[in-house]
Amino acid sequence: MKYARVVAALSGGGAKGAAHIGALKAMEEQGYAPGHYVGTSMGAVIGAMFASGMSYEGAVQRITALSRGDVARLAAGALLGPLGRSILKDEPLRETIAQLVPAQRFDDLAVPLTVTAVDVETSELVLFGAGGKSEVPLHDALYASSALSVYYPPAVIGGRAYVDGGLRAVFPIEPAAAMDPDLVIGVYTGPQAVEEPKGEPGRYGLLAAHDHAMRILMAVQAEEAIARWNGRVPLVVIRPQVEPRATFDVKHAMRYVESGYREASKVLAAVKRPAGR
Repeated sequence: MKYARVVAALSGGGAKGAAHIGALKAMEEQGYAPGHYVGTSMGAVIGAMFASGMSYEGAVQRITALSRGDVARLAAGALLGPLGRSILKDEPLRETIAQLVPAQRFDDLAVPLTVTAVDVETSELVLFGAGGKSEVPLHDALYASSALSVYYPPAVIGGRAYVDGGLRAVFPIEPAAAMDPDLVIGVYTGPQAVEEPKGEPGRYGLLAAHDHAMRILMAVQAEEAIARWNGRVPLVVIRPQVEPRATFDVKHAMRYVESGYREASKVLAAVKRPAGR
């Protein structure tokens, strides 16, 4: 027997989020094709690719064609250090999102999608798409969800500034729980509580301090979201094996895809099917 309504919660994680592609392939193969995607940052972009009807092969072809320059190019203001607007330009990431996701509106998607972002002024978690602000252009919402502070400038939509949804929902299982699921499958590729590679000393400098702070904030936030899970809806958590600090390491995208597939296949094979359906 199968679950009637599966909601996939796809986390942030930058380039490591390519693992979501492999995980979604395993979900479909084992009869857990999502009826709704909820995504943060790269998880939102991957969710949008599949929600638009893209195949696994098409998603792999597009994600593995990316180079670092497609997502990370220094902004002129980076030379100003703390006084600069952001370290990276927003245009390359916006253009890459448009290349990865053919649909331009939430209404164009074949499967409902919810994208997380954070309102800069109020610090509130904001949902775009299904269950939220569905009138916002899809690509704008995806950029907003991916606009990690310091690296990218905020997205300005309707006169309000938005940044990376990972600041409030790096692992968006709680928004997924609000989408009437009878099973939530969460794929987590975000920061872990301990990430320093063995034998490598900690990095120093302002940017390193920012990265360490974000890692701690997001890792603890994800673990607390899992700990708070109410249990009324079954939750399956998949954690692909991805190395730390690989936010812009797109050259290894296929390795991440394969890791997502292996881990999801293993975890889903052990899931108990509901009885009497």
